[in-house]
Amino acid sequence: MPESNKKYIAIAGNIGAGKSSLTSLLGKNFGWETYYESVDDNPYLSDFYDDMRRWSFNLQIYFLSSRFQHQKTLMGAQKSLIQDRTIYEDVEIFAKNLHEMGLMSDRDYKNYCALFAEMVSYLKPPDLLIYLRAEVPTLVRQIQQRGREYENTIRIEYLERLNRLYEDWIDRYDQEKLIIDTDNLDFVNNEEDLGKVITLVEQRLFGLFN
Repeated sequence: MPESNKKYIAIAGNIGAGKSSLTSLLGKNFGWETYYESVDDNPYLSDFYDDMRRWSFNLQIYFLSSRFQHQKTLMGAQKSLIQDRTIYEDVEIFAKNLHEMGLMSDRDYKNYCALFAEMVSYLKPPDLLIYLRAEVPTLVRQIQQRGREYENTIRIEYLERLNRLYEDWIDRYDQEKLIIDTDNLDFVNNEEDLGKVITLVEQRLFGLFN
């Protein structure tokens, strides 16, 4: 596929916002390759939720390394693709939150940010970033529905902090973006709602004024 016709779309959003589900649905609809966040095979995630202070740096370095490897693969892809979660969220949301909460030391956070800055300079931003905005009750309901055992200990305060950081980041994000409020949408079980999302994506990617 010619370079100009390839599209790189990424979906961002808090834990439980529906990123993986929408990645799958949009990939199927548009014929895009799908790439998912590495969660279930993450060797640090369960330990992290048991002792965040001890394992925060290890977890974030694992995510950063894994995401960077994925990004390099994506840049060489021949087809259009869609990605569940971005490398930017690692530093802008999760590592920043852990540092603000005192769960990652100043030294570790400084080291982490320096590594991120070096990595991201080699990467291409998405042609379109889709941000799934959801209030905490929506996130809690969807987290409970998917039933991942290690997520049972996530606190509401933690989700609220992440939402605040997401809103701050998405407000500063100056590349092409589409914000979708999902509290009153069910694009997984309602075809009409999915159609609304697909239309928004089509307008942004293929609209007359693009």
